[in-house]
Amino acid sequence: MTEPPIDASKDRYVAALVVRRIIHAAPEQLFAAWTEPAHLTQWWGPEGAACPRAEIDLRVGGPYRIANRFPDGTLVWIVGVFEVVEPPHRLVYTWRMESQSKEPERVTVCFEPHGASTEVIVVHERIDDADRADHERGWNGCFDGLANYLAHGGDAGTRGV
Repeated sequence: MTEPPIDASKDRYVAALVVRRIIHAAPEQLFAAWTEPAHLTQWWGPEGAACPRAEIDLRVGGPYRIANRFPDGTLVWIVGVFEVVEPPHRLVYTWRMESQSKEPERVTVCFEPHGASTEVIVVHERIDDADRADHERGWNGCFDGLANYLAHGGDAGTRGV
């Protein structure tokens, strides 16, 4: 893995954020939960947020939009384009808030089998130092929601505000 680019004039990037979680599910099940809107909307988002809508064109060059609704009613859209789609093992996509015009970040998600479980590894690159802690909390909230959703058989209503 390469280091994210550094803006020498601002030193605004830090080393890539890596967040990992072992979840009791097969890679195929996790890949589907991550890439199919009907599943994604049931678990996605940081703690306290809900995902009312997800639009995914799962192909290299395909766009995606994922909504996060926060308890105060604020709706934030995350948007990007898929760069790598390798079911059921790896996704790479750009990432930015739709309301911001800054350079996109990059997210790599790997699904590595470990017996009856899978280690999900998220590598988030090109993030501003000031955003690192928020991204880490967000990804951990996503992992909590994903594990809870799958532990309850993928049933609707296991997550949300």
